[in-house]
Amino acid sequence: MFKALFTLILPAFIVLAPNSVFAQERPNITSVRLGERSANVLRLVMDVDQPVEPAISVLPDPYRVVVDLPAADWAGDSGAGRGFITGFRYGLFSPTQSRLVLDLKRPAVVDRAFLLQPSGQFSYRYVIDLKLTDRDNFLRVAKLKKPVENLSPPVEATVVKKEGKSRKPVIVVDAGHGGHDPGTQSRIGHSEKNIALNASKEIARQLKATGRYTVVLTRDRDIFLPLRRRVEIARKNDADLFISVHADSIKTRSLAGGTVYTLSERASDAEAAALAAKENKADIIAGVDLNGENGDVLDILLSLAQRETMNFSAIYANYLVEEFGPKKLIPRRPHRFAGFRVLKAADVPSVLLEMGYLSNNQDAKRLASTSGQKAIAQSIVRATNRYFEGRLAQQF
Repeated sequence: MFKALFTLILPAFIVLAPNSVFAQERPNITSVRLGERSANVLRLVMDVDQPVEPAISVLPDPYRVVVDLPAADWAGDSGAGRGFITGFRYGLFSPTQSRLVLDLKRPAVVDRAFLLQPSGQFSYRYVIDLKLTDRDNFLRVAKLKKPVENLSPPVEATVVKKEGKSRKPVIVVDAGHGGHDPGTQSRIGHSEKNIALNASKEIARQLKATGRYTVVLTRDRDIFLPLRRRVEIARKNDADLFISVHADSIKTRSLAGGTVYTLSERASDAEAAALAAKENKADIIAGVDLNGENGDVLDILLSLAQRETMNFSAIYANYLVEEFGPKKLIPRRPHRFAGFRVLKAADVPSVLLEMGYLSNNQDAKRLASTSGQKAIAQSIVRATNRYFEGRLAQQF
């Protein structure tokens, strides 16, 4: 009785008390648009339902403008460029922070930035005028203000409790891209980040359902994670296996099927090298400043421990190829090698699974469907069972 009455009263309380803690909502950014003020000045306008005070910075090589603001709800996740702005992306960067990143053809800095009050049909509008400049001045501005990422708390993934020698194998499932890094866009309107997240959740669900594994997701929502952070999550959890989930795109629209990649400093072919180069740019796409990176993260040497790990990775990859079968993988070389940064945990067997090509209509529909994601997860579970059964047999 009381529970039913409370359910009826609570919505009315929220409506009648707009200044209460229940009414505090994240900013809602309904649109981001570009306009040309002159040949040297472009204007960016964000339509937002409440006042915001972004922190704006620039990053070189490649030239980017980074706009950081409190965690917000965005309409969409990317936009086309104009003039010297080639394009922009936005989304959740951390639990408390959103980020908008603009890619520039030429160096440009902020000429003016200001908030417009609601007027007529418009709500609040935050305006940024970008003006072309020379490289020397751009670099001076870049040194003045670092992106807010340096001040933001890291995204904390679940850390599993250690259970001693009898513990279950720990599997980390990594949904590629996220937040303001949408990845590839399918021909039917789906972004890679959402497909990867939904598929990863289904993979984790089925692996947990076996009762044989402890499963950790690097992200369980639409949020950005730097590549190095994904590797850290695997190592922090003493992972026994790391599976990074993606979906590819290619100019040849008729090509369909998945591919399994493992780490190698020498790519197996030109296509594998190109894909690794694209995936390794995820941090740049998200406006991450890599100047302070340790050399061992950017260019890990292949130690003996890593070579052993690479061997186990290849064994697991072969099981995946067998369990997916020829109808779900590309017909030529379904297991390939390349230097993916996200696979560079020296002591964790790791694979990167490109589930299919979003540039192919049939693949795009399959990867976006519940049935397609369940079938992918089933193949991964079978391969995982075979892999750990083989590892266990080697111990006797």
